[in-house]
Amino acid sequence: MPYINLKVVGKLTKEQKKQIAKEFSDTLLRVASKPKEATYIVIDEVESGNWAQGEKFF
Repeated sequence: MPYINLKVVGKLTKEQKKQIAKEFSDTLLRVASKPKEATYIVIDEVESGNWAQGEKFF
């Protein structure tokens, strides 16, 4: 059972989330022969004030 946890800064639309889920699932099916119904994807939308690279916050 593949499990993907994607973290992004800011909000995504429902359509963007659908496209991300489709493409990740398609890739796992094509590359690793993992069925789409066995793939779990969690998308965490992180507020920009809670995301940093080194000392720089986004």
